[in-house]
Amino acid sequence: MKVRILLVVLMCVGLSAFKSSEERKIHLYLVGDSTMANKSEKRYPETGWGMVFQEFFKDGVVVDNHALNGRSSKSFIGEGHWDQVLNKLQPGDYVFIQFGHNDQKDRKPDRYTNPVTTYRANLERYVRETREKGAHPILLSSVVRRNFNDEGTLIDTHGLYPLITRMVSESVDVPFIDLQLLTEMKVIEMGPEKSQELYMCLQPGEYPNYPDGNKDNTHFNNFGAHVVARMVVEELKKKDILITDLK
Repeated sequence: MKVRILLVVLMCVGLSAFKSSEERKIHLYLVGDSTMANKSEKRYPETGWGMVFQEFFKDGVVVDNHALNGRSSKSFIGEGHWDQVLNKLQPGDYVFIQFGHNDQKDRKPDRYTNPVTTYRANLERYVRETREKGAHPILLSSVVRRNFNDEGTLIDTHGLYPLITRMVSESVDVPFIDLQLLTEMKVIEMGPEKSQELYMCLQPGEYPNYPDGNKDNTHFNNFGAHVVARMVVEELKKKDILITDLK
């Protein structure tokens, strides 16, 4: 009798574990800076593209956005945020890695990285430790800043960081999404005036959270965030990544 009861208990535990494993969804972890990060209601319409990423996936995928304002590839590790992601990672998950904006801030030693040495080493670490967990890393270059000169030419502000990201992706065979190029092409196509529609360029009184208006050529509004998120999705399709999980 006791043996039967034990067998029943073991079967129930086994079935429960199997069901739990079977029902676990794929998690997409986003690590990066403010252009990807979640925003509070008081900052609306500012929207990180990671905030709207979930909208493009079916129910079998969960987007877990760990991106944070002001973080670089260095400070995200140094403050313990990367460890929080690693502790959650399961085989089959994905990690979208996008840094660069804050790595170039040479007056902030807790954030700054030399693009050809420390920045590269940090990206390689993210990739290596993601793979050690059985998960899949994806590298992304930084989104472009809306930085037109007086003649209407869009001027780069990122220097070597996007190139190094591409080089790391090639050297360790990781999928690469060149958001620098994609957003640059979009902003140039729209031009100096119309491209303001993507960013936090607001007129006085246009939004209650910004009664005096706003002029921010780095961060996106809700519309801009959707445009960028869709760019990422289209690149996933081209690379045959997660396509069965896309809406």
